[in-house]
Amino acid sequence: MGSLEEEDLNQMVRDYIEFGSSSSSDSSSISKFSSSSSLSSLNIESFLINLKEILGSYTYKEEPLIEEKVSMFLKNMGIINNKQDKSKKMIVTKLKTEGFKASLCKNSWTNPSLNCLEVSRMSDGYEYIDIILEDQKRVIVDMDFNSQFELARPTEFYKELINTLPVIFVGSEDKLNKVISLLCSAAKQSFKENDLHFPPWRKSNYMQSKWEVKYCKRISVSPSKKNLQLVVGVEQVNNTTSTSSCCPSIFC
Repeated sequence: MGSLEEEDLNQMVRDYIEFGSSSSSDSSSISKFSSSSSLSSLNIESFLINLKEILGSYTYKEEPLIEEKVSMFLKNMGIINNKQDKSKKMIVTKLKTEGFKASLCKNSWTNPSLNCLEVSRMSDGYEYIDIILEDQKRVIVDMDFNSQFELARPTEFYKELINTLPVIFVGSEDKLNKVISLLCSAAKQSFKENDLHFPPWRKSNYMQSKWEVKYCKRISVSPSKKNLQLVVGVEQVNNTTSTSSCCPSIFC
């Protein structure tokens, strides 16, 4: 995954403020959806199929199991707002009790010279669940995935893409990067069709930094007695609940 250094981000934002657009090209975008093409001229159906294929694929055999456990846990706990810190910590606790090396990650960097709202928000940190498998393979669980790609004034085509994204993402870095590249390319076209400048914090290399391990500060989540009792209660419910009826809308 490409890194994003503070000085590079500083320069992108300065270019955006001074010239109305970033001076560097988005090299991480998928080439067949390049800026030289208009979304109206693309095969929209092919674009959507591509995204659905990426989302429906698995890099590691553990991914569908993790996805199922997260889904069951949320349902049986009756958690409505899965963006809350409490729900993330509870899921980390559950995964740990089942033998997964899970942790709550907070990605952030300090950049006081920038006055951008989005960059300022990133300085406060972005949280997600990080799971390390054998051979240091990573699986990322994001509890509020689709909202990270929302635009204030999206085109109808971009809305359709966002509606295809899951609320909760479970997958490898490779899968995540493919989704980010495709969505950032589409976002760039959406800005262009609305006669808006494409801001640097919407570029794929900046978006990838939200989940990049080099910026990860692991937050301690101890399986307290209260949490362990809660997990046991959830497991008892799991034994009598069919997985086929669990939370179908949050992963698709």
